[in-house]
Amino acid sequence: MSCPLCSTDGGLVVARTPQFRVVRVLDEPAHPAFYRLIWNDHVAEFSDLSVTDRHACMDAVTEIERALRSLLAPTKVNLASLGNVVPHLHWHVIARFDGDAQFPAPIWAAARREAVPVLARPLEAVDAAIAHSLASATRTRD
Repeated sequence: MSCPLCSTDGGLVVARTPQFRVVRVLDEPAHPAFYRLIWNDHVAEFSDLSVTDRHACMDAVTEIERALRSLLAPTKVNLASLGNVVPHLHWHVIARFDGDAQFPAPIWAAARREAVPVLARPLEAVDAAIAHSLASATRTRD
């Protein structure tokens, strides 16, 4: 069985490190500020990582969340690592807004209304901020 996160980038690549890549998910137009951190090696569970890699992973998830909060001022940021459909370690980091179609339910719930959030900043600026933040954090750890 082939893994879609091993065979494709999984979205628009925003940042890439030797351990992981961060992508903006393009196929969720109702949730434009939807990012994924995807571990490069094919592992299924967070506990498959070494202690050092677990820290690097969660530090990166934190940096993505901080960038979204700082630039977009969402109502909430959702973090999820499900892997039920694609058993390859990845974290969803999703800026949520009270006017989005499913809020306050998860983005995978039935829509309650028709809405696409208006973002405070262009996504390209958010992408650049995330890339810069992760590069700075990586330099700090090294």
